[in-house]
Amino acid sequence: MRQTASNDHVSIRVPATTANLGPGFDCLGMALSLWNYLRISWTAQPTVEIHGEGAAHLRADDRNLMYRAALRVIDEVGRQALPGDRQHLRIESWQEVPLSRGLGSSSCAIAGGMYAANALLGYPLSPHRLLELATAMEGHPDNVAPALMGGITIAVLDGDSVQAAPVPLPAELQCVVFIPETPMPTRKARAVLTPEVSRADAVFNVGRTALLVASLALDRPEYLRLATQDRLHQPARQGVFREMKVLFDNALKAGAHGVFLSGAGSSIIALTRRGENRAFTIGYEMADAADKSRLPGTFRVLDPSPTGAEAIDELPPELAASAEPA
Repeated sequence: MRQTASNDHVSIRVPATTANLGPGFDCLGMALSLWNYLRISWTAQPTVEIHGEGAAHLRADDRNLMYRAALRVIDEVGRQALPGDRQHLRIESWQEVPLSRGLGSSSCAIAGGMYAANALLGYPLSPHRLLELATAMEGHPDNVAPALMGGITIAVLDGDSVQAAPVPLPAELQCVVFIPETPMPTRKARAVLTPEVSRADAVFNVGRTALLVASLALDRPEYLRLATQDRLHQPARQGVFREMKVLFDNALKAGAHGVFLSGAGSSIIALTRRGENRAFTIGYEMADAADKSRLPGTFRVLDPSPTGAEAIDELPPELAASAEPA
């Protein structure tokens, strides 16, 4: 159903995500408490303004990924439904999610742009339709599903259809994220993967993916070390990210329940529980291993985010001070 726009401007936030979670290649993802913020409004000429991560590198015109994602929603609804003075967008973003580090920066842009445009138009598209459009633009659903839905999701393609199901989120789960200064472009990380896998490796990953979902759903952290192991993508990617194994080893020695390469990398995520108070110990051990391997970077302790992209009444005060009036 075509609808006319009901808002002059909308502010939203959209979370970083981590995909695969070890064995769940291209089908498991989790939203994280690291956010990009967008303010979208109507304007006479296409305008994009970026602050923070990517400001010096990303396009600031109507070819920007956020802008193109927003236009995809407007095209779906029907531009002819819009008044003549509402044909172009102004998007201003404040970005905390680093680029090309396996934390879903492109999914943030796609999910954020689409969600913001849908909100600006008065929510004419269903959440499932947004997921379908975002998956078609991204190419696979494991990052866009948690970016839109929040929490931990299982997302699979069935032809042109996408099915996404939530996994119960353990209340105590924490993520210690080591973020190298060195990026890992997704195209490069995918290029090292072989098109075929052995039956033994397939069985290895199927079993661990099932165990990982059970571990999370039942809040049984004792399974996580085994359940986050993988043979489909991490061994090949270690060939171009040789420091990965030593960071894994140090995280586990420091008490992490499980550890995995975030998406295609280069970030690494170790799982712990809030009540165990090990997060900073794990982070420091990972950072120390990286330093000894001459891999500069930093770590952050993040929570899984139960919410995905969402409209907000106000930008955080430190961002609002720099935002231009709508």
